[in-house]
Amino acid sequence: MTMVPGTVRPRRLRTTPALRRLVTETRLHPADLILPMFVKETLSEPAPLTSMPGVVQHTLDSLLEAANEAVDAGVGGLMLFGIPEHKDNEGSQADDPEGILNRALTLLRDNLGDETVIMADLCLDEFTSHGHCGVLDASGVDNDATLSRYASMAVAQARAGAHVLGLSGMMDGQVAACREALDLEGFTDVVIMAYSAKYASAFFGPFREAVDSELQGDRKTYQQDPANGREAMRELDLDLAEGADVVMVKPGLPYLDVLAEVACESPVPVWAYQVSGEYAMIEFAAAAGAIDRERAIEESLIAFKRAGADAVLTYWATEVAQRLNSEQSGGAR
Repeated sequence: MTMVPGTVRPRRLRTTPALRRLVTETRLHPADLILPMFVKETLSEPAPLTSMPGVVQHTLDSLLEAANEAVDAGVGGLMLFGIPEHKDNEGSQADDPEGILNRALTLLRDNLGDETVIMADLCLDEFTSHGHCGVLDASGVDNDATLSRYASMAVAQARAGAHVLGLSGMMDGQVAACREALDLEGFTDVVIMAYSAKYASAFFGPFREAVDSELQGDRKTYQQDPANGREAMRELDLDLAEGADVVMVKPGLPYLDVLAEVACESPVPVWAYQVSGEYAMIEFAAAAGAIDRERAIEESLIAFKRAGADAVLTYWATEVAQRLNSEQSGGAR
């Protein structure tokens, strides 16, 4: 094709690093990143995860150390998952004030105060002997019996010091049940973040190791079908009507279309979770020399932001925040 003088040339805006930086449409900031963290009751030292290189199950001491590192890097928040020594059918340790997750929340709140946003995973799967996200009956997960357990967990986690509760169980009515319980106990300022679109995904695989899951069967009766997009919008509407303060799409990269639609429709902040399988794929591909690790990490996070996520839960939160700070202080992106 013959180009004539004055023809539009988009490449003009890509000619130098400074110009590319000036016209960048989507940017990452440390405060956009949330660090998921695992704390295990029986450990005397941190335990590396073989399926998630660089991620560990923490002791209480190492949890606090890693939390301080994240806060120093400017990470926006910390999402805690607890792995108790004792598991049973009801997940009794989930709302026990002396349970490992609630002790960890109190530890961080006592030491960090309001310097960061302390979040708690509100689900039973880490605490149950069967690995499901709720109470079981003869036909499977009993939705309404599970709501009672969630309400109790919400109050316990709020009392322990959580600023935000991440309702990840995908039970119908969970937002309303937890909001009512919190308000009745005076925790009106505790934020509810609803996992509005959480899919029954193969990308959760490494997470099973991270929380010592004892899952029997699958979660297809309560997590969403990966083939369904419109269903996510129905879940969004229900969570908003019940009082969700923030909504979540999980997993991330396989569901960017859902994330973009939720972001267009939601009047509240929208977060996305870069889940364990997404993390593992990049780490193992980079270790094999197939991709540039740092570029792939940044590109994946930019994809979430470009699709409309206001914040991203990622296991690289501290690392990326530190790198962003270094690049900013060095005057280059």
